[in-house]
Amino acid sequence: MSSAPPVAQLRHVVRVFAGTPPVLAVNDVSLRVEAGDYLAIMGVSGSGKSTLLNLLGLLDRPTSGSYELGGVDSTTLGERQRCQLRGTMLGFVFQSFHLLPDRTVLENVLLGMAYSGVERSMRMRRAQQALAQVSMTHRAGFHPTTLSGGERQRVAIARALAARPKILLADEPTGNLDQNTSDEIMDVIGELRDHGLTLVVVTHDQQVAARADRIVAMRDGRIDTEGVFAPVLDVHHD
Repeated sequence: MSSAPPVAQLRHVVRVFAGTPPVLAVNDVSLRVEAGDYLAIMGVSGSGKSTLLNLLGLLDRPTSGSYELGGVDSTTLGERQRCQLRGTMLGFVFQSFHLLPDRTVLENVLLGMAYSGVERSMRMRRAQQALAQVSMTHRAGFHPTTLSGGERQRVAIARALAARPKILLADEPTGNLDQNTSDEIMDVIGELRDHGLTLVVVTHDQQVAARADRIVAMRDGRIDTEGVFAPVLDVHHD
């Protein structure tokens, strides 16, 4: 284990959702994410992997336990401080892209910096650089409805990159794509790690997970298996 402080660290995190009976979605999870990691989180539906990603992304709070992000204990922060920390530390890529159809590609990327603290004078340059990183400069003036699924995901990645986050969180980033396009998108994501970005990818796709350096397999809210430079894991338990 590296002697440098982790970029993110969960300690004995529990997340319970109210109900009858209550749902224990994440159960005593401890996880350390180093700067430059490429981590895949796998698991079947209901295993807790998406809840874990929401906790890592400050989109949800733990019921108990602690979560340090960039050396800051996020569990002690108010919502405004959490929003600021999220905007400066994290970028998000989702399965469904979440692009605004009435805005151009460039405008969608600019919106990714709305809560990032990036000065307005720098936002246009950052957006153009992010589009260049994903080879989408030629589509800057187009609307998302005119793009292919792979192009939309490239725009979503550019939107996440524009604020220059420390960690990119990707939730099933290839879930709506065919195999060839999926491979292209994962190549793009892999290149980002080569430039120093920390990657955390939630996926049910073993081929996607196999690209990562570490694989965390979740089952019933717990980390069932963790490997470094792991082989593809069979997490489809009965």
